[in-house]
Amino acid sequence: MTTVNDAAMPAGLERAHALDPAFYFGEATFELERRRVFGASWQLVAHRAELATAGDHLLVNIAGTPIVVLRAADGTLCAFANVCRHRAGPLVLSSGKGLGNLRCKYHGWLYNQAGQLVAAPEMQDAQDFRVVDVQLPRFRVQEWQGLVFVALADDVPDFDRVHAGITERIAPVDLGAMQFVRRDSWDVECNWKVYVDNYLEGYHVPLIHPALSKVVDYRNYDVELFEWYSLQHSPLQAGDGVYGEGRAYYYFIYPNVMLNVMPGRLQTNRVLPLGPGRCRVEFEWFYTPTDEAMARVDNDREFTNNIQEEDVDICERVQLGLASGQYRAGRLCPKREAGVWHFHERLRAAYAASPGAAPAPRCDPGCH
Repeated sequence: MTTVNDAAMPAGLERAHALDPAFYFGEATFELERRRVFGASWQLVAHRAELATAGDHLLVNIAGTPIVVLRAADGTLCAFANVCRHRAGPLVLSSGKGLGNLRCKYHGWLYNQAGQLVAAPEMQDAQDFRVVDVQLPRFRVQEWQGLVFVALADDVPDFDRVHAGITERIAPVDLGAMQFVRRDSWDVECNWKVYVDNYLEGYHVPLIHPALSKVVDYRNYDVELFEWYSLQHSPLQAGDGVYGEGRAYYYFIYPNVMLNVMPGRLQTNRVLPLGPGRCRVEFEWFYTPTDEAMARVDNDREFTNNIQEEDVDICERVQLGLASGQYRAGRLCPKREAGVWHFHERLRAAYAASPGAAPAPRCDPGCH
């Protein structure tokens, strides 16, 4: 762990440049990130309350892969490609409850809850075909602090290593004990990384979020960097009437998950790319089931929506600036934009793992 306000900053931060603007455009980068970023990481898909009982199931899409996440009859969570092995028909059409076996909606092939084919109508004349040889692609599932994650690849980073230290840091807060209250989403006309960049620094708060700057203590707004996540945290101004007294923790877990932890409250954000120049931001609110916490819900939502509208506006304007041809990768503020640098370094490593697949970077002299 590195605290950015320490005398010794991480190597490279004092000379850091932002990511080259070429990476914020184009189908080539979009496809590269589907494979090397989203397809190679743990993706938040649900809260366990959505998959509480046997047969509960959700449809999600990760990096272009349709997936059904299921609470099986034995209580385990499992995730399968929602794609029949026959001719790619869907097995499940919507999220819901009471799912037993998975039957393809195209030709009726039937799979059990382990993903094993158990029946294929009228296939008796197919030579060398055995139902026992057919299995749905299955993906890894992890549950942590009440949140459910899925990974497409076998070689994703170790889950416990990715999230190491968060549980201990926020204790005695138990995110898993919080109650789901609502979900909202915004479609934003910017590359998904623009929105993440914006989240990862408090540098813009005094200018873009005048109301928020009265709630968080900007002078004591600190950034800490870990292997797979970064943390921004600040004391809350006493008596703010929105978040209460205590401390605000803003966790960013690479590549696109945000956990905003306040007294009695959790807000999760997922940033999902819809294309090279569009993304969707999904917000979910959870509260401790106490009268004090629940009394904040309406004010909290109104306050958050105002902040989100401010963020959407500036992010869409930044996207236009990136597209103008008048921008080259600028210098980052070591004190305030360490989280941005940390994110960009992770992306650079992902891009480098697929040489030749990413656009050639355009950097000013001295950019590394």
